[in-house]
Amino acid sequence: MTAYDAALEAVEGVVNAGGEADDVLRRVVAVLHERLGRFVRISFVEGDCVVQGPSVGEEAETTAFPIAFHGSRVADLEAGGELTADDEALLKSVATLLSPYALVGWDIGGEEWTP
Repeated sequence: MTAYDAALEAVEGVVNAGGEADDVLRRVVAVLHERLGRFVRISFVEGDCVVQGPSVGEEAETTAFPIAFHGSRVADLEAGGELTADDEALLKSVATLLSPYALVGWDIGGEEWTP
């Protein structure tokens, strides 16, 4: 198993275990930090602003991977430092997995939401 596969499996384990969105996001950030050895953060789209959310590691310049829900960007998964192609592929996959959990600042217009 490659490092990429092991990291993705660890993140999938957290997501599949479920729980409160905040807990899932914090655990995923911690797993990515542990596996990648770099700064990791999730930032949320709130109106016209992006608000920093859970992070682990020493802050660094980041590359952002959009997290979308029903085609709308609701957050960014960010990682610091220079990323390899495997890192980028992993982070894109994780951003997709996190979409139902990253609605913290997203206005759903009063509709009921089920992840």
